[in-house]
Amino acid sequence: MEKAMPLQLANLLQFQGSERCFHLVPSLDDALRSALLGLDEATYRASKEQCQANAREAAEELLAEPSFADRVDRLPFEAGATLLGIGDSLTDDFQSWLEILRHLLELERPHDDIRVHNAAVGGQTSSLLLGRFLSTLEPRPDWILCLLGVNDALRIGSRTSKTLVSVEETARNLSAIRQLAAAARWVWLTPPTIREEPIAANPFMQRLQVRLHNEDLKAISDVVRRQPEPVVDVQTVFGRPAAASLLLPDGIHPSLTGQKAIARAFVERLTS
Repeated sequence: MEKAMPLQLANLLQFQGSERCFHLVPSLDDALRSALLGLDEATYRASKEQCQANAREAAEELLAEPSFADRVDRLPFEAGATLLGIGDSLTDDFQSWLEILRHLLELERPHDDIRVHNAAVGGQTSSLLLGRFLSTLEPRPDWILCLLGVNDALRIGSRTSKTLVSVEETARNLSAIRQLAAAARWVWLTPPTIREEPIAANPFMQRLQVRLHNEDLKAISDVVRRQPEPVVDVQTVFGRPAAASLLLPDGIHPSLTGQKAIARAFVERLTS
């Protein structure tokens, strides 16, 4: 089902959707989007459409299970509800768990007119999200779905003992964004575990001198698990270290199989 994409497209298009990275640019059409990404327009459109087709096919496969389709029917989203997804490149992915959820609702509950807005931005930390959070609330969401924390856990250089955002600051940031949208109903997802060896060997990560460790991601997940609303424990689904089949070769981003597993866990958590 999953079709391979060139590395350039996987990094620039799949995980850094220009619709959100350049959300303040007026008149951002496909011609400008493709130019910003260094792609010709036809390649941009074809690659984006392939990712979207992958997400829809993943949703169709999940709905082929009658018991799972029944769970989608029982998701607590009322007709006409607006869902807002926030986070980083794990969600800012044209075939992410949130896009699969969008297709699940469109296919199984077409008459409910449930709207799904993806406001995730690749590379975003909890501090960056807090700085732009009020502008993301423009759709006036009834529900906010948050998967955040991987970039908070980054360590810069080989000697620093500090993560990019401390665990304590992550906790304060999550509390602040929750207060800013207290009227919405929240669902939290823990950042998934990763595979440290491929990350350490990745030329791009080596060039940036960036490290990422499961121990730091666990600490952030512990913060997420303390939220009072429902929490989808993605780390439990992925294992520690994460199963190789659930991640792309970079060791960080979920494969389509991994995104599908997150979508399944999300639906099962909200209907259990």
